[in-house]
Amino acid sequence: MRKEKDYRELLERLIRETIEKRGIKDRRVLEALRSIPRHLFIPGGDLELAYSDHPVPIGYGQTISQPYMVAYMLKELELEPHHKVLEIGTGSGYNAALLSKLAKEVYTVEYVPELARRAKNILTKLGIDNVHVFVGDGSLGLPEYAPYDRIIVTCSAPQIPEPLVSQLKTNGILLVPVNEGYYDMLKKVRKLENGKIEVYDLMPCAFVPMRGAYGF
Repeated sequence: MRKEKDYRELLERLIRETIEKRGIKDRRVLEALRSIPRHLFIPGGDLELAYSDHPVPIGYGQTISQPYMVAYMLKELELEPHHKVLEIGTGSGYNAALLSKLAKEVYTVEYVPELARRAKNILTKLGIDNVHVFVGDGSLGLPEYAPYDRIIVTCSAPQIPEPLVSQLKTNGILLVPVNEGYYDMLKKVRKLENGKIEVYDLMPCAFVPMRGAYGF
């Protein structure tokens, strides 16, 4: 196992040889990736594992997502510094940490209390104070703080959850993986002026299943 001081070299290699080469050029997304040490969010903190382009188990049947998929979803969110973001599926807290660098306020909901507690502790140690962690049924969103400019779902839903659409601002964007049988399809939902939505299929993917009222 490498020493922690070597992580920046591994992180830079991951960004240059995987993230950028696969088409992620968004400057703000790349800066966010460089600013957050991914290994701090992985049990055991193995550097080689943390900076490979693979999902990693974090306990309780959950994973920290593949770095490329994380970067791709952040790019597709089209985030602006003034945005208020809702994340469904805190998991390790890594994605919330990245969101904290790209948006003004981040609200994140985790179904598993132990994961929420762990993520909150890591975020606090990193001095991140614009991420608000909640325990609950993320498929219902977080209506008390709605509406949101952007909503990102990091688990696979059986369909686009209606509560999340209702909590999205007009012209807002929702990213959600939806199970389509043998695979998940990452969908980009844009809410129009008339309250209707446009839905775009972005790419096949694989996420842990959503739990809760609108989950599996």
